Amino acid sequence: MLRLFRTLARGAAARAEEDLFDRNALLILDQQIRETRAALERSRQALAASVAGDRAEERRLAEVESRAADLETRAVAALQAGRDDLAAQAAEAIAELEAERDAIRTARSRFAIELARIRAKVADATRRQAELERGRRLAAAAETARRLRVSADPQDRATLKEAEATLARLRSLQAAADDTEAALREAEPGADLAERMERAGFGPSTRPTPSAILDRLRARAEAPGQPTA
Repeated sequence: MLRLFRTLARGAAARAEEDLFDRNALLILDQQIRETRAALERSRQALAASVAGDRAEERRLAEVESRAADLETRAVAALQAGRDDLAAQAAEAIAELEAERDAIRTARSRFAIELARIRAKVADATRRQAELERGRRLAAAAETARRLRVSADPQDRATLKEAEATLARLRSLQAAADDTEAALREAEPGADLAERMERAGFGPSTRPTPSAILDRLRARAEAPGQPTA
């Protein structure tokens, strides 16, 4: 029995943890995105520092090679002039420079492999971060839509269905008010008498009629100076 209670307690705790995560999933995702964005920025800065260091080594290699070539030219000239002592010293310095040159080349070759690996990782992380942030925007929109459908507290939050019912009721009240106003106008003494007499042909017309417009068009067509078809 005690084991059963312990199992139930662990199950309840797990369920509570899942419910807490579900209710705050978007908030948790925002924090995780902030952390991954910061980590990606640190990776980019480390990559930039590595690239800068490699470029410095490249300049150092060019300098060493230039010094070795210059000393070799001078050593040849010293040999031609019979200064074997100076040529021997130059040869010793050239040997040190060439050893340094080879060490730099070896280090740069190994570093190039590591740098390519880091570049690939940063590029992959950048792509995944962008996809993650796009997904977050979609998730936020979907969560907003979900909350329109599902109310966390039905007693305190209106739903779309309730709002639509209120709008329908308001429209019904407005329509009833318009009908009442129209009925009142019709009930006024002589409200539509002038209009009915006009339709019967008594008195001048207060609105344009098709026959009057056709007469006007004929007069314009017969007037001098008007273009003809």
